[in-house]
Amino acid sequence: MTKVLEISHLNKTFGKFQALSDVSFTVNQGQVFGFLGPNGAGKTTTIRSVLGLLKRDSGTIKLMGEDATGNVLDTHRHIAYVPGDVYLWPNLTGGETIDLLLRMGGHARTKRVDDLIKLFELDPRKKNRTYSKGNRQKVALIAAFSANVDLYIFDEPTSGLDPLQARNFQDQILALKQAGKTVLLSSHILSEVEKVVDCVAVIRQGQIVEVGSLTDLQEHAALRINAQVQDWTPFQDYPKFHQELNGEISFTVARALLPKTMTALVTAGVTDLKVTPPTLEDLFMQYYDTGAVAHES
Repeated sequence: MTKVLEISHLNKTFGKFQALSDVSFTVNQGQVFGFLGPNGAGKTTTIRSVLGLLKRDSGTIKLMGEDATGNVLDTHRHIAYVPGDVYLWPNLTGGETIDLLLRMGGHARTKRVDDLIKLFELDPRKKNRTYSKGNRQKVALIAAFSANVDLYIFDEPTSGLDPLQARNFQDQILALKQAGKTVLLSSHILSEVEKVVDCVAVIRQGQIVEVGSLTDLQEHAALRINAQVQDWTPFQDYPKFHQELNGEISFTVARALLPKTMTALVTAGVTDLKVTPPTLEDLFMQYYDTGAVAHES
């Protein structure tokens, strides 16, 4: 499997503040890789280090096996990048900006540009200074999706987009995935990431706390139980225990302890039961909510 992006033991400080501490992960060809964490966790600092916009203190960053920071101009020709807040040349139109971004990256303008302009409902004749935040995002996204590169990097890309356009973004990510392209998608909006990613890295306070495929992480994460029982008291100490007005209870349990829990439910007189695998949000909160741990008794 071809390694498109390799980050190894990346460290970055701002004064006495340790922004990144020993960050390591690999993005392989054809993957949509989710880079997850709340604002301030270190996602953007990592990405800016990859792009050469920030100088790392130590560690290595490789793109297609080569040092990504050795020749930044060459590196950028292999990457399409959309930040979370796009700033554009105010006196250019959106269409002129898209054409300029493509030329700067060495990419030809194809019919795909016009198709994406129509899809994202952008008026390319307007000056950039008249655009809303959402429309500025559209300009950058159209330019990125129109480029044929080795790696697409999106850092909180749907900021300012309405739900319909956010869904169009997801569809375009899936199209890249189907074409065998490689995507690094940084976000704190878990619902949009869950629909498209293959692998996930979770960053917390500048440190990677988990890396793995979404399927593997779900296999090891807690399950959510929703049940109707005659006696709910044996379950009141389980994590995230909650009782609805209709008497239904819910809680989480480690997958390995599911047989034991099923026995307890039968003893408690279960009359209805639903076992739900963890969502990406559930997985994420296990690393950010100290109370979100599986029941171990």
